[in-house]
Amino acid sequence: MSQIFSIAALLAGSGLLLLAGGLHGLLLPLRGSAEGFSDTSLGLLGTGWAIGYVAGCIMTPMIVSRVGHIRTFGVFCSLAGIAVLLNLVFLHPAAWIPLRALSGFCFAGAAMVVESWLNERATPETRGRIFGFYTMINLAATTVGQMLLTLGSPSGYLFFVIGSIIYSLALLPTALSTVAAPVPLLHSRLDIKMLWHNSPVAVISVFLVGISNSAFGTLGAVYGRQIGLSVTSIATMMSVALLAGAAIQVPIGLLSDRMDRRIVLVGIGGAACAIGAVLAVGGGLPHLAIIGLVAAFGGMIYSMYPVIVAHANDHTPAGEFLKTSGGLLLLFGAGSIVGPVLAAAMMTFTTPQGLFAVTSAAHAALIAFALWRMTQRKPIAPEDREDFVAMPSGVRFSTPETLAMDPRVEDSEVEAEHEEYDPGREPKDDDAELETPAAST
Repeated sequence: MSQIFSIAALLAGSGLLLLAGGLHGLLLPLRGSAEGFSDTSLGLLGTGWAIGYVAGCIMTPMIVSRVGHIRTFGVFCSLAGIAVLLNLVFLHPAAWIPLRALSGFCFAGAAMVVESWLNERATPETRGRIFGFYTMINLAATTVGQMLLTLGSPSGYLFFVIGSIIYSLALLPTALSTVAAPVPLLHSRLDIKMLWHNSPVAVISVFLVGISNSAFGTLGAVYGRQIGLSVTSIATMMSVALLAGAAIQVPIGLLSDRMDRRIVLVGIGGAACAIGAVLAVGGGLPHLAIIGLVAAFGGMIYSMYPVIVAHANDHTPAGEFLKTSGGLLLLFGAGSIVGPVLAAAMMTFTTPQGLFAVTSAAHAALIAFALWRMTQRKPIAPEDREDFVAMPSGVRFSTPETLAMDPRVEDSEVEAEHEEYDPGREPKDDDAELETPAAST
């Protein structure tokens, strides 16, 4: 427990970051829908976020290597807060889409800085505990951020101002922390050939799950508004979907440790496909039934990503966990860029329920490919499998530094990745460059 108290400031900064992100992520589609933005424009908000987030994961290590962790974190939080206010000033999709990309970039970068500090404090004995606390705090903060919208209307300026204030508050715990600046951040790279050789199912599945999860995460609130749900019901619907996904990961993980993970993935995908099909054709369902179905849907879609990562690592040589998981994260991001656009087009040309037609199609393709691959490769022996670890579900919740905190990672692997990809010299102390002659005397 003393280990947790020593990083309380960092966890607080991360929680505030996710609190603002949860509020901002749900506020924009609701306000945009009320302002008359088209479904395509609202879908492009999700695409912009995913592009910015992936770019942030790739470019942040280079920025940190030049100016240090504290300055980088401060800049990203400030820009994220400014982006929220600019959303209020410029109520037009032409402005919101690039601003959403900026938000995604800053959010990824700020999260990576906090996570690198946390990973620096982790040891093989405490890594799992720190990873678990970090995941729980971020899940709770995101849920609270979404539920804040139940306290008022998204039509005014209040929630934009609150979001900007919370981003500013996220600066304080890290800026005042006495924890030493960590080693340079990890670079995440995509090696499709290596990933495909190790696990074709993981490559195809993580891309399709990225399509499904991003489509729902971006346009779920728009769907709710178009079918007549209140703001409170929409916030509740999106939150229970997220919470269900977190709760069901443990039993699904235990199951996947005992049988072929591809069978588990097919089962989850089948359930998500079936629930999505019901939501796609059930335009006249009672609102309470829709919220219940969406909760079950969220339980399925948000539990797929960690099963895919575990399956990929079952077939990954020792010492390659970070490379494999980082590549899968970027593939998930690629799917997240595509998903909102496809779903928005379907909702435009059909009905709001077209959102779930897209997710069901993605899950059906996943099932078909996984079943075919099961005829091509035998399942790995239970004793050769990696242990399942519950984890955040891809973009919005994971960065390369999140992966470094995974208890399956060895310290030597993290050190090797840092040494291999360090793009420049890291300042030893973020405050050293600020020292003046007077201060030094």
